[in-house]
Amino acid sequence: MIPIAEPNLQGNEAKYLAECISTSYISSVGPFVDRLEDAVALATTSRAAVAVQSGTAGLHLALSACGVRPGDLVIAPTFTFIATANAISQCGAEPWLFDIDDSSWTLDPRLVERELRQKCSPSSSGPILRATGQRVAALVPVHTLGLPADMDPLIHVSKEFAIPLVADAAAAIGASYQGRPLGTLADVSVASFNGNKTITCGGGGALFGPNQHILHRARHLSTVARVGKDYTHDDIGFNYRMTNLQAAVGCAQFERLPVLLRRKAEIRALYDQYAKSTNGMIRSFPSPQWAHSANWLSGFFLESSEENVRVIEQLQLSGIGARSFWKPIHLQTPYRDSPRTSCDVSESIWGRVLTLPSSTSLTDEDIANIIQTFELAKRNAA
Repeated sequence: MIPIAEPNLQGNEAKYLAECISTSYISSVGPFVDRLEDAVALATTSRAAVAVQSGTAGLHLALSACGVRPGDLVIAPTFTFIATANAISQCGAEPWLFDIDDSSWTLDPRLVERELRQKCSPSSSGPILRATGQRVAALVPVHTLGLPADMDPLIHVSKEFAIPLVADAAAAIGASYQGRPLGTLADVSVASFNGNKTITCGGGGALFGPNQHILHRARHLSTVARVGKDYTHDDIGFNYRMTNLQAAVGCAQFERLPVLLRRKAEIRALYDQYAKSTNGMIRSFPSPQWAHSANWLSGFFLESSEENVRVIEQLQLSGIGARSFWKPIHLQTPYRDSPRTSCDVSESIWGRVLTLPSSTSLTDEDIANIIQTFELAKRNAA
């Protein structure tokens, strides 16, 4: 089976892991953690970065550092991985789920602005949803498949309504918006370094961005809010720091970031070239003018969810890893009663997305064979 995304470990990963073992720095203290944070900050043009144990932990930490508290509402797209909503819930808050824009599959900023104007009242602590009395405490766009959301209008909304902007940039390291790097956009952004990401630590994640106050607060909370060297703590904190072992793998990965990103772009171009050759019979993933994607995963957008299911079955029988993409949050059992807008775009899109193998180790010949197998699977599924 050719997997959809597997790590590329052809650099100094083994060497750096051996160094961790030989020096006994295997926990959350060690030189590779600092080096990784510097690498994340450099790659995203951020003021600083905070390395953590997972992307989900990073989102929880970011929201907590921004002041999200129990009973609050947090705006997020319904078309996202469930970790986005889970991190909100871990704060004791509730996701307010919004539909996406069909040209980018990211949070619709016009819908966000309209709902805030029509349904909320201002207060000294932020907008209050009149129907429930809940405070809107944060705004969380998601950079879908490594493609940045339309950030300028979201930044405008964030500033006008005084809502912290926390970007879920799980798979977006290397992306940019209007020529600007990720670290200059949201108040704080969160990357994931899970095993299927372009840059991996085996697990882990990182917070980064321009707001030093939020990053400083997040760093403090990530180390159980410890004060000094004794057992004194000034807040309810979390044991979220990344280990030196994880960071060692990540440091080796970041040394090869340009190579990995270039290969991701080449794979996307091969899939897109095939889609274009079908004269509209097969559609590519979105590519709006405002953004340069990190191209985490590539694939096609099919005519119907029923066709997608059949094609996936055929591809898997042929040894090709293939999958549909995120099931919207409002259709998930834990969040069926969460407040939401109409979600027609998300409901129309999610079952028709076909993700195909996108590992950076794949050759052009591999991609050609995958496309050929896809053509046969599509005919058999008709």
